[in-house]
Amino acid sequence: MSYDVYVFDLDGTLLDTLRDLTASVNHALRWAEMPERTIEEVRWFVGNGVKKLMERAVPEGTDNPRFTEVYQEFRDHYLHHGLDTTEPYPGIMEMLRALKDEGKQIAVVSNKFYKATEELCSHFFAGLVDVAIGEREDIRKKPAPDTVEEALRRLKADCSHAVYVGDSDVDIQTAMNSGLPCISVLWGFRDKDFLLAHGATTFVTTPHELLDI
Repeated sequence: MSYDVYVFDLDGTLLDTLRDLTASVNHALRWAEMPERTIEEVRWFVGNGVKKLMERAVPEGTDNPRFTEVYQEFRDHYLHHGLDTTEPYPGIMEMLRALKDEGKQIAVVSNKFYKATEELCSHFFAGLVDVAIGEREDIRKKPAPDTVEEALRRLKADCSHAVYVGDSDVDIQTAMNSGLPCISVLWGFRDKDFLLAHGATTFVTTPHELLDI
């Protein structure tokens, strides 16, 4: 099967954002005098959007009376520090350039808030990513198919020659809900056994392997 459109997840797939996410989580928790989280805890908290990330990080989640202010402190910090250590995984830039050289269309759909998604894609992938869509109030976040469907509409493409690429169970479900095949990457936030248990069928261990599928 030859694909013309590649729809990528962002965190854990194209970009290693874990250290910056952890730093902003712990900044907000320290600010509120709450216990900090380890980087491995944050690894398992991500995937369902930043609000859910903070629900998992804050003691008692949304039941905590200070949740809203801690969540806002996280957002404010991350918007200013989301590029401190974040960078593409090894081989990502070469893979994206090769896809563009082959005339492929590339979209990014993320549960990260919209502004951060656009800024990260503009900073790292200018000229390589055609459409970048993040979380906003008027569109359901993944695993709902809405962000993928909007990306395909903006690309004027359909799902018949498109593929979804991600690193998590949320991505597998998103692809399924969107009617797309899913390629699961093994350099991200989840391991192979976890992905297999959540329905993954196709794996790549390096970005270059995507070019051979």
